[in-house]
Amino acid sequence: MTGSQSEPARPGRAPEVWGKVPSRNVNFTGRSVLLERLHAGLSTEVTAVVPHALHGLGGVGKTQLAVEYAHRYKTDYDVVWWIPADQPVLVKSSLAGLAPYLGLQAATRSGAEDAAEAVLDALRRGEPFDRWLLVFDNADQPEEISDLIPQGPGQVIITSRNHRWQGIVDTVAVDVFTRDESVEFLSRRASLSLSDADLLAEELGDLPLALEQAGALHVETGISVEDYLRLLKEQTSALLSESKPSEYPMPMTAAWALSVAQLRSKLPEAVDVLRCCAFFGPEPIPRDVFRLAGHQTSDARLSGIFSDTILLTRAIRELGRFALATIDSQARTIQVHRLVQALLREELDEDDRGRYQHEVHLLLAGAAPANPDERANWPRYNDLIAHILPSQVADCLDANVRALVRDVVYYLYRSGNYQSARTFAEQFVERWTTVSGPGHLDVLIAQRHLGAIIRELGEYRAAYDLDSATLSKMTATLGQENPETLVLSSGFAADLRAVGDWSSARELDERLRAQHAHVFGEDAPATLQIMNNLAIDYGLNSDYAGARALYDHVHRQQSRSKEKIGEADVLNAWNGLARAVRLDGNALEAVALGEEAYAYGVNELDAEHLWTLRTARDLSIAKRRAGDLDASLELAKDVHARLQRIMGDHHPDTVAAASNLSNALRTVGDVDAAYEIALQAVARYESLYGHDHPYVYGCATNLAILQRLRGDAGAARATDEAALAGLDRRLGRDHHYTLTCALNLASDHAAAGDIEGARRLGHDTLERLRRLFADGYPLLLACMTNHALDILASGYEEEAEALLEEAGQGYAATMGLDHPDARLALAERSRMDGDFDPPPI
Repeated sequence: MTGSQSEPARPGRAPEVWGKVPSRNVNFTGRSVLLERLHAGLSTEVTAVVPHALHGLGGVGKTQLAVEYAHRYKTDYDVVWWIPADQPVLVKSSLAGLAPYLGLQAATRSGAEDAAEAVLDALRRGEPFDRWLLVFDNADQPEEISDLIPQGPGQVIITSRNHRWQGIVDTVAVDVFTRDESVEFLSRRASLSLSDADLLAEELGDLPLALEQAGALHVETGISVEDYLRLLKEQTSALLSESKPSEYPMPMTAAWALSVAQLRSKLPEAVDVLRCCAFFGPEPIPRDVFRLAGHQTSDARLSGIFSDTILLTRAIRELGRFALATIDSQARTIQVHRLVQALLREELDEDDRGRYQHEVHLLLAGAAPANPDERANWPRYNDLIAHILPSQVADCLDANVRALVRDVVYYLYRSGNYQSARTFAEQFVERWTTVSGPGHLDVLIAQRHLGAIIRELGEYRAAYDLDSATLSKMTATLGQENPETLVLSSGFAADLRAVGDWSSARELDERLRAQHAHVFGEDAPATLQIMNNLAIDYGLNSDYAGARALYDHVHRQQSRSKEKIGEADVLNAWNGLARAVRLDGNALEAVALGEEAYAYGVNELDAEHLWTLRTARDLSIAKRRAGDLDASLELAKDVHARLQRIMGDHHPDTVAAASNLSNALRTVGDVDAAYEIALQAVARYESLYGHDHPYVYGCATNLAILQRLRGDAGAARATDEAALAGLDRRLGRDHHYTLTCALNLASDHAAAGDIEGARRLGHDTLERLRRLFADGYPLLLACMTNHALDILASGYEEEAEALLEEAGQGYAATMGLDHPDARLALAERSRMDGDFDPPPI
């Protein structure tokens, strides 16, 4: 809050990026030794970032010291970015805000978590800027933000009251002013004589925040130092006589109380505004909160203040004059120091605390936008998010406030900030369950949101268990066709897909399609979304023609809809159509559709949005199926690298991309690299889905191909036999994935010299494939080729040649005789392998 006179900036140009740094304090005093020590420490050339923490008690000026450092040495940097760190769940959002300034896609396009990861990576690499400074203000526990402190060529400052930063980072202790600094500050701030300043500093213990408020009070009221000291002693005695325990220094408490008393005598309404501010978070409060929602408060006096623009403006101006709040006219915010907030709350009795806190809840609810699905509303949600947990909205029973809470969670989810969404949702579920009971509708809706969040994070069994229990309660409470029940039922169908119960998922989505059409209308966005989900079910159950028809319908209706359709939903259907076309046997058409969908995703969402990356992975698969092996491999490498960086190695999409990369490497002959990746993919899918999941068996099939190609036919056969048994049990023999594994197991038999076993299994597989797919289907042609080779090895040349001729006609009619598969099958008469690419579920 206080601290030395602003020094002129050093020669040089201003930073390219100057983000959210508080305004420079014109009354900053002293602290030269601390500033020089901090600058020397940060300027030392090291190979990795060594953060420096400014540590000290509340009110000693840690934040102001960091602000002064940023302004004084700004020409040392290309980027200076300020991050409020007192709520760890929101640090990623602050980091994500830097993305567009680094040439990265904004969080509104790629999601907050993806954008934050991209920012950390860009800072680590020093691209496009290697001279950067990040300030994490008011951090608490080191482990809460340690993963979000960037590495690389730049510098980091942390301010904290927590002593645990000592020993973890270089720490600069910040104490109260020296007496000379106190005297200098009061002489400048309030034009006091040296002797008066010394007396005042003595009584206030040289605490910068207390000195700032005393100086402001003197300037605003003209109170003499003698009178101030007399009142200060009286106030201190009164405070001590109350015997109220306080963690705050007595001089600060007494000085604050005097300022509030003088403000009350000048403009009582300003005190009401200040008390409201005490129940927001310590971050800047948008003034529009009062303008937009002031009329919704339940207190007539407060409503009158907030509805009177002139009176409200005057009240806020007085808070700034008395140094009880920081007013940023340009940003249109008001901010109250956390220590002042605590003192304000402490002086109120329990009833008044509850009253002011409830009015803040109503203000937040009234200021929130109506639809968290709309990206245009996300900045306003972001402005409010820092006040949700500190204001304790979870304790409020008002219906509008609880709706705000749910909308905030949904905003975090839709904007891709999954971990923050989870933290908020878990806290609200726990609190509402305690207050309202486990069967309350608000609890059930919050649990629905939580289930969707943890499903997106890849915790499929936990999502299934939560949604199953919630759906049972919600159905009993609301009935099957209530919109809330329908939304949750759709999520539960996704859970069924995730745990591998694909037939049940299809049955549920078939029922939901009819119910959605009845409740919302045949072509309503919600109904189209259910059709999209049903198309996924059809694909997972090997009905690719049905999936293609549904995706096509959804895609067409979305383009005609008069209602707003989200970009992610459009891309989801568009890419689903491309995938269904590929799985239905037309890889070339799938490439054309996939390239259009991918371009849409890059332009409308972002190149690193999760759905765009899913589209890119499908496009890589389509290119491989179409025979463009080099392009497929290049795209597979790019997608996998991006997902590794953004989502981590163990996210389902990253593992799926690794599986695709392994398949792409195998097709260009890099068997050893493909094998290592496939080995990891199987293990990671087991950890995600459990060992008895179709995707685990499918990836095992890929691994078995590589085992055979590396010369270990016995291991390949054992792997395929176990996978086939699992797929038989989970999906049945006539499923595409099961027949793919059977095709490969026949090749294992042949590689081990068991031609008869290969021929018997190949014959059965071929007959089943003929029933499942149309002539010319790629897997059917591969099975024809392999079975013909087994028949030929058994001595039935005429029959084998006839089958090869049929396969050749199929290749010619579909993919062309120049396709790599056609050359392998017909010219080289090589065995064909069937691999597995897990679709999104």
